[in-house]
Amino acid sequence: SSQLFAQETPTTTSRFGKQSLRTWSVGAHGGILSQNTFLGGGSVDAREFKSIGYGAFVKKQILPALGLQADFLRGEVKTANAFGNLEQKNSINWSGSLTAVLNIANFSLNTENAVLIPYVKAGAGYMSSDSQLGTTEVFADREGWFIPTGVGFKLGVAKGINIDLGYDINFIKSSPTVKSAYNESRFSYAHAGLEFALGNKENSQLQNYSAVADLRKQSAEESAELRRALSTAEQNAARDREQYAKDLADDDNDGVANKFDKCPGTPTGTVVDGSGCPIKVQREIIRETKVITEEDRKVVKDAISNLEFDLGKSTIRSKSYASLNRVAGLLVEKNFSLKLAGHTDNTGGRELNLRLSKERAESVKAYLVSQGANASRIEATGYGPDQPISTNKTAAG
Repeated sequence: SSQLFAQETPTTTSRFGKQSLRTWSVGAHGGILSQNTFLGGGSVDAREFKSIGYGAFVKKQILPALGLQADFLRGEVKTANAFGNLEQKNSINWSGSLTAVLNIANFSLNTENAVLIPYVKAGAGYMSSDSQLGTTEVFADREGWFIPTGVGFKLGVAKGINIDLGYDINFIKSSPTVKSAYNESRFSYAHAGLEFALGNKENSQLQNYSAVADLRKQSAEESAELRRALSTAEQNAARDREQYAKDLADDDNDGVANKFDKCPGTPTGTVVDGSGCPIKVQREIIRETKVITEEDRKVVKDAISNLEFDLGKSTIRSKSYASLNRVAGLLVEKNFSLKLAGHTDNTGGRELNLRLSKERAESVKAYLVSQGANASRIEATGYGPDQPISTNKTAAG
């Protein structure tokens, strides 16, 4: 008979984890009933077949190779002797049996669901039948036990669908009179049918499931995933190497890597700190010490002693040029600073004397500058009669 399994209960544990499988199935079948079997016939020569049988089943797969199947069958067997003058008709009103189905092999052809599964089966059953010989009714509604056996194979045509082709021989207990005369102790059933698995359509059937093919499939998926992960890791590593090279480079050549350089692009030769920022160097102010010698003092003193102006004016008399020239030369040579202070006596108005003293100091400065002295290093101030360097109370002062 045909078989179909469904399964949700058992699971198979592969190296990658558990997988739910379908264990329950239902099916239907039809075929030819015959009183002759390959084991040999009786005294009745079944030369004419007009016998059709049909049935259904429910199956529970316990192990990948073992299942329990409950079958229902009905039909009738008609035969005639060689002379055609005696016809026997046996009718199966109903029959029910429970058989153990043993799968001999599982040919998966590298697919998760098997393509070809040969099997054998045997069990026990109970039936109700009528028998008629010619026009004589031998018995009616006779019930009794029988032993169903069979062989066959299943073809997996889709996930959860199998074609089932089988040949069954059913052994029955007959009355001694009928058995000795007509040998009706057995009959055969050649059939074809379909089996449908019950349960989640995404799950494989326990009977059809090929662990080797599934392992190969999962290994291929794992290998592909590992290759993808390796490719991603290599890409990330290449990106990281590129980033590290960029971070550890020193684009401005200041000795600080780009990653830690808080002041990128500093000019070449700039002194920087650990963050790559320029260090503000406190430049030492070098103050030049100028030593004024006695000879220098004498030059200035002579110039002051020989300095004469026109009366009441700021015009320098020519006789003073020689000594002023020596002062100018001293300023140029030694880059001295010079403060010129103009003074007057107390003759005349104070404001006039202040202006005259200032103009005379400026006149001396202008002359020294004309001789090459640095104007920025000469200060000219007029004090008039306020700060006399000698008394203004006498003619000599």
